[in-house]
Amino acid sequence: MYRYFIQPQLDKANNSLIGYELLMKKHTTEGWRPPKHFSDIPAAVIADTLVKTTEQLSLKIGSVSVNLNRTQLMNPQIDDAIIKSQMQLRPLKLVVELTEEPGDEKWGTDQIIPKLQRFSERGMEISLDDVGTGENHLDHIKPLLAYATEIKFALQNFKISFQDPELQKKVTYWRDVADRHNLRFILEGIEDEADDALVEKLGIDFCQGYYYGKPHLLKLASSDPDQA
Repeated sequence: MYRYFIQPQLDKANNSLIGYELLMKKHTTEGWRPPKHFSDIPAAVIADTLVKTTEQLSLKIGSVSVNLNRTQLMNPQIDDAIIKSQMQLRPLKLVVELTEEPGDEKWGTDQIIPKLQRFSERGMEISLDDVGTGENHLDHIKPLLAYATEIKFALQNFKISFQDPELQKKVTYWRDVADRHNLRFILEGIEDEADDALVEKLGIDFCQGYYYGKPHLLKLASSDPDQA
């Protein structure tokens, strides 16, 4: 069984909630756990769960974000579900967070861009997720920047602490990339008060992490297992 969990995204400058991210988890014998790779989730499951979840959402915020890798983005069944979900969510915006995973190499930028354009034409926004991780460096994502409204940097993808100056350099580098391209920059993985203080020191407005709110289960049926 797969379900979405919802986590808040904050604008620290205005002390306000700007949106929520939908995070897919699977119920296992150990409770709800995220999949090792999102590519492991069948396309039909993503499509069905997304449509049913957005059908129930009634939130007084600006946006709801959902993660898709390139392979999922190019799947017709998921494509239909994304468009239907945006229709159900209006006037909220659906933000498609494009992630990079092993196996996505077969989908080139020239194939991805028309899909991003199609979503944008229907009122959705595009986020480039996990920048600075793996192959997701600037040269790799540069052709997509013109179609994006935000980029996201995930602290949890690194083994070193946010207190480490090397990680802070990476964060400020991508913050500046976002500024140069007039994109929203969201920093993920803020875990504690020390992280939050660094966010303010580095002049980062948009944040997400356990310090601000843990992901909360969105049940689709009363019989769904409770959140552990």
